[in-house]
Amino acid sequence: MKDFGGKLKALTFSYDDGVTQDRRLIKILDKYGLKSTFNINTGLLGNANSIFQDGVTTPHVKPRPEEVRAIYAGHELAVHTLHHPALNRLTDDEIVTEVEQDRIALSELAGYEVVGMAYPGGTGCMDARVARVIAERTGVKYSRTTTSTHSFAPQTDLLVFDPSVFHLEREKLFELGEKFLALEPESPQLFYVWGHAYEFDVYDYWERFEEFCRMMAGRGDIFYGTNREVLLGY
Repeated sequence: MKDFGGKLKALTFSYDDGVTQDRRLIKILDKYGLKSTFNINTGLLGNANSIFQDGVTTPHVKPRPEEVRAIYAGHELAVHTLHHPALNRLTDDEIVTEVEQDRIALSELAGYEVVGMAYPGGTGCMDARVARVIAERTGVKYSRTTTSTHSFAPQTDLLVFDPSVFHLEREKLFELGEKFLALEPESPQLFYVWGHAYEFDVYDYWERFEEFCRMMAGRGDIFYGTNREVLLGY
């Protein structure tokens, strides 16, 4: 990881599943000049379901394929597999199908080659074999886990890339945000936040998250980029 367009600090976001709540999230991100990567299951596009979490039922509705390019304009699309399986339970060939076919379909929808990914189910649903298969047999160049580092330090293994913090770790999110703003690093430092947009509804978290975005935005010493931009430099 090199510097970020001449800056030594970068902030990026990553959101999974591709749900209609992404529209509201993108409005907030765009308002403050922030960038995110959105990890999409193309095999599930158009599905209209709900999810029950912590006693709350909230919509878990996927956009239609023809809506995807417009919804996510200005941000990055990345792989989340076709159908969101636990990849460590699949054969090597099945992993390739779930990952590479999703990548190809997303590239067609996006109008550019998709090269990023987030593991469906997170760290508990992947292992070294999964990462090796993806590295050797797909076009994916980086993939995010769900293991929070609570750090901004550079990482060398982009196919097992750990985020700084899960957005529902609220106190830690703001604590790290304040630390990052005050940081005067001598080497590149990356603040990487991830989550699911439907969780904003479940936990009534929209206003608090916008407060975080407002706090982090508009800083001259921070590069605001997608996962691809901060990890790969393009």
